[in-house]
Amino acid sequence: MGIPVNIPDISGNEARYLQECVETGWISSEGPFVERLEAAAAQQAERSHGIAVCNGTLALEIAVQALGLGPGDEVILPTFTIISCAAAIVKAGATPVVVDADPLTWNMTADAVANAITPKTKAIMVVHLYGLPVDLDPILDLAELHQLKVIEDAAEMIGQTYKGKPCGSFGDLSIMSYYPNKHVTAGEGGMILTDDDGLASRCRSLRNLCFGVEERFRHEELGTNARMSNLQAAIGVAQYERLEQSVATKRTLGARYQQGLADHPWLQLPVASADYAKNIYWIFGLVLNDRSPIDAKEAMRRLGERNIGTRPFFVGMHEQPVFRKMGLFEESHCPVSERLTRQGFYVPCGLGTSEQDVDEVIQTIQEVLK
Repeated sequence: MGIPVNIPDISGNEARYLQECVETGWISSEGPFVERLEAAAAQQAERSHGIAVCNGTLALEIAVQALGLGPGDEVILPTFTIISCAAAIVKAGATPVVVDADPLTWNMTADAVANAITPKTKAIMVVHLYGLPVDLDPILDLAELHQLKVIEDAAEMIGQTYKGKPCGSFGDLSIMSYYPNKHVTAGEGGMILTDDDGLASRCRSLRNLCFGVEERFRHEELGTNARMSNLQAAIGVAQYERLEQSVATKRTLGARYQQGLADHPWLQLPVASADYAKNIYWIFGLVLNDRSPIDAKEAMRRLGERNIGTRPFFVGMHEQPVFRKMGLFEESHCPVSERLTRQGFYVPCGLGTSEQDVDEVIQTIQEVLK
């Protein structure tokens, strides 16, 4: 069978809560677990409002729309991220402006953001990647100086902190994802977080087709059906109950990889900690360095032959064919992102991955990457 790249842990109250949904008949978005999940997410992130949606992609799209970003507006984001981030901006008619990654943390930096700001810039989409958050304070200072909105994509950082404050608590709006490889899963699902009462109300309307207040079926604006089901929320509520334990598990697995691979001559390992956070190891990423005679594809092929699951790193937004066809990013040069794409991959590090699994992966890496 081998070792999959991710195994979720659903060994808590998930089954009991799902059974409760079935027995009570509350399986739609009207069920009580939706509100419980929203409350749990808001409390964990120290936010006033949580708005549950059916996935993280729609959370981003609603966040962009709620802030009124559209044609003529530029939004700065990292090129090294998942396509959902840039797609949300493009779908709103705004223009994504990408910045390169830091070669050590793999995150966007304040210096890169500062160099990308123009009179058309209206917002910054901060995306925390892979386990270590973005160094936020200097970016938030830039946003305040230039009066820019901030969307914080904390999809991969549930349970992580920046200088002791929860990721998901920064900016005008934050979003989270509950895909199965996240620290909290609902199978699928997402959350929008904010402290602004008006933005919260707007996001709730946008996720629910913008029904009219006085006349339900008279619509003043186009929204979408992004409602989360009570079934999804029930799983998410059970997951939040064990979040502290889940974070500890991830850090234990990450530390085991760090120790076992520390001296490998070909590998750049994730930064274990910065002065503002310790790595939460959403994934355990590896980057083949300049001494390596092979690229990431070959490394993954070799590990796959030994039944070790892997996944490639993101492909930068500036290299995406769909955006190139639109005439976007023609002048963008992001060498760090391009190197991460070609030389980076990650290995099994899910909440259901055992320490014995990690030891087997380490041994296999040592054997096949010689």
